[in-house]
Amino acid sequence: MTTRALALLVVALATTAIAVLAPSALGRSQAKATVSATDFKFKWVPARLTKGLATITVVNRGEATHDLKIAGKKTKILNPGQRATLKVTLKKGTYAYLCTVPGHAALGMKGKLVVR
Repeated sequence: MTTRALALLVVALATTAIAVLAPSALGRSQAKATVSATDFKFKWVPARLTKGLATITVVNRGEATHDLKIAGKKTKILNPGQRATLKVTLKKGTYAYLCTVPGHAALGMKGKLVVR
């Protein structure tokens, strides 16, 4: 095997290792969650997330309008059947979330998300 062929093989293996290990190899993790908003509660799947960049898809499965506010970010007001996506960087800890439509949080549309 020539030196050039060996160098290309090393680069290919390193690139493959980074692709397989990323994003955790780079110190970042990615989490995805789907939040169902109904009248008047939220259901998170999964119920806990890992730290890092989180993509949160909110689906309004209720009959009233709803939104979701967490970690300083908020979706638009969603009509029944609509969905929206938030991208939020989360650190380890607990995050309060709620629906900001007047009266909805008081009716139960609030909670805490645990991030590991």
